[in-house]
Amino acid sequence: MPGYRRPLYRDDAVVLRVQKLGESDRIITLLTRRHGRLRAVARGVRRTTSRFGARLEPFGHIDVQLAGDPDGHGPALQSVSQVEGINLYGKRFLEDYPRYTAASAIAETAERLTPVEGEPSLRLFLLTLGALRALADAEHAATLVLDAYLLRGMSLAGWAPALVECAVCGTPGQHRAFSVPAGGCVCPDCRPPGAAHPAPATIDLMSALTSGDWRVADAAEPATRRECSGLVAAHLQWHLERGLRSLPLVDRNPGERS
Repeated sequence: MPGYRRPLYRDDAVVLRVQKLGESDRIITLLTRRHGRLRAVARGVRRTTSRFGARLEPFGHIDVQLAGDPDGHGPALQSVSQVEGINLYGKRFLEDYPRYTAASAIAETAERLTPVEGEPSLRLFLLTLGALRALADAEHAATLVLDAYLLRGMSLAGWAPALVECAVCGTPGQHRAFSVPAGGCVCPDCRPPGAAHPAPATIDLMSALTSGDWRVADAAEPATRRECSGLVAAHLQWHLERGLRSLPLVDRNPGERS
């Protein structure tokens, strides 16, 4: 329609993913504070003369002005009209393989946990932002930050594994068997065939990551961290019903320490 202009609105967002579009444009997947996950076209950002191309790299926290309707009326893709960098976290670990791959898995998980575009998800936005900040600050091992994010993200989605009671009958206690299909730890009476038997320290680590007890998490041994990561990844991908492309690339270096 001649003279039609799409409405403008602002939000702050985390850049989850970028995709090439044509010769000079990109499609940017954003997790915003107030409008959930959105996709927007950033025109000309691949040109060397672009004013804000460097601010639209993955894992950055940005203040963005978009043209379009976040409620889903009109074209599905928004358009980026202005961008200001708040904290471009990706620049701080671009050449650090463990942190970069952990951030990639966090971004992919955030996208998968927001299946409906434009649906607000403030708690997931804050969780994702906090995880990327933690990776940038490098106060904890990258795999611990990732597993804490996955466990808390599953809690927001209603998929948290049972750790202090039987997932089937609810009997309290730290049970020795763990079954992904059953929903977490299971007591001897409810234990299905094929259930895993993780070390007690592994369940303690999962509980610590869920609650934010970094004193316990940082002290965990490499073998405990690896076993925890395996259970967390299996539990997440069971509920997502397909794997995450980025998880196999995550560096599980047994010598990694915070």
